Amino acid sequence: MANNPHATAQRLFQENVIWDAHAGFGPDPSVDLTKLQVWKDAGVNYLSIDVGYDVMDWRDTIKSLAAFRRWILASDGYRLVTTVEQIRDAKKVGDLAVTFDLEGMNALDGSVDLVEMYYHLGVRQMLFAYNRNNLAGGGCHDTDMGLTAFGRAVIAEMNRLGMVVDCSHTAYTTTMEAMEASSAPCIFSHSNARALWDHERNIWDDQAKACAATGGVVGIVGIGIFMGENDTRTTTLADHVDHYVNLLGPEHVGVGLDYALQDELEAESDDSEGLAGLSGRNSEYWPPSQYNYPQIDCSRPRQIIELAEELSRRQYSEKDIVAIMGGNFIRVVEAVWK
Repeated sequence: MANNPHATAQRLFQENVIWDAHAGFGPDPSVDLTKLQVWKDAGVNYLSIDVGYDVMDWRDTIKSLAAFRRWILASDGYRLVTTVEQIRDAKKVGDLAVTFDLEGMNALDGSVDLVEMYYHLGVRQMLFAYNRNNLAGGGCHDTDMGLTAFGRAVIAEMNRLGMVVDCSHTAYTTTMEAMEASSAPCIFSHSNARALWDHERNIWDDQAKACAATGGVVGIVGIGIFMGENDTRTTTLADHVDHYVNLLGPEHVGVGLDYALQDELEAESDDSEGLAGLSGRNSEYWPPSQYNYPQIDCSRPRQIIELAEELSRRQYSEKDIVAIMGGNFIRVVEAVWK
């Protein structure tokens, strides 16, 4: 029987957990979380939601986390989870399983003690830095300072608790030292291949190989300027998957779109600028040399099933598609979460 990529993707989405490793909307208690329906409509079963990043004061991170927790726990159709079994149970009844992530360690305010607090509030992965250097290590748009003693102490605490070490947005040397220091698998939740598109937010192949060597996963990100010349096509997403599958094997590749709820809200207005204006808002974190675009687009959650279709079209096996769509990240969190 001839291969039918559409039918194959539909069936695999029905039968398996579909995983988006990072949603990047700006953390703010006023965000309209009803827009999370976009992921449910796209067939996504698990989503890691950003509740804070280094641009923010750590106290504002606490406020965002509290607001997001309250909304999810009080709303039908969404479930804050702590185990893979709970994710599978949520899928059975059509709920979107959620955990939280932190983009950078400024949220700790210099205190390792706060890692456990965040863990108990639902944070299950944390980046070292968001583009710029902090007390833990270097950011991808800053001087490459390497991992600090504080960063090493945080890694040890994350390993103890069962929080995933995430190296996206982080400088080269810091990522390499962090992956060596961690006793558990590490990830790049949302980082594309710099070999395909030379942007400072993307990562080099040896970083990806080091991640795979920990047992980890590299998640393909859907931001257009990290994919190509503001290119959000599903075929381009598949090109980045191809690169990493050829480099690492299909067991070390996943999806972390970094799609923002603001994109969904702005798409409903006539004056949408998407993610444009980042440099104007804070050129320190988003340097104009890297973000000087009149409009910055992002692949949408509905493209995840299109990606599965495209991989089927490219003769990926069903086993490998299932792994990339979620199975690989499930393997990591089964090894890390406690």
